[in-house]
Amino acid sequence: MARSCSICGKISMGGFNPQSSGMNRVRAHRRYKPNLHPMQIQRGARTLNVVACTRCRRTARKTV
Repeated sequence: MARSCSICGKISMGGFNPQSSGMNRVRAHRRYKPNLHPMQIQRGARTLNVVACTRCRRTARKTV
């Protein structure tokens, strides 16, 4: 299973590394991965351990 943000669902994305040398401009494949960190969220009386991206962690910290 791919790692994704438990809150917003952000997943890794495919792309290319641009190559600056050569006539054919060969593009190398790469993956853009989300910056995920473990986090605890209060849902009612329960505490959930989730993996969230840094944008969701920042927003969650502001709303508390």
